[in-house]
Amino acid sequence: MRLDKYLKVSRLIKRRPLAKQVADQGRIKINDMQAKASTNVEVNDIVEITFGQTLLTIEVKELKEHVKKDEAVDLYKIIQEEKIE
Repeated sequence: MRLDKYLKVSRLIKRRPLAKQVADQGRIKINDMQAKASTNVEVNDIVEITFGQTLLTIEVKELKEHVKKDEAVDLYKIIQEEKIE
């Protein structure tokens, strides 16, 4: 599944164009490699997303095309959330 679609489906980022923009700005890494919006996401990948002053690290647990809002958190596991100085 494409990175931008995964971020939208998992509701980590609300809209797909915004997910594409964040990826194109170089603020997302998959397994310590810079990721583009079109990068494929696999189960067990480690994704690091920089939101302003926060670095969110997650592990991809599941890939689905559509999920209900309350099931979206089952698609990933938060490994670490830290403030960046």
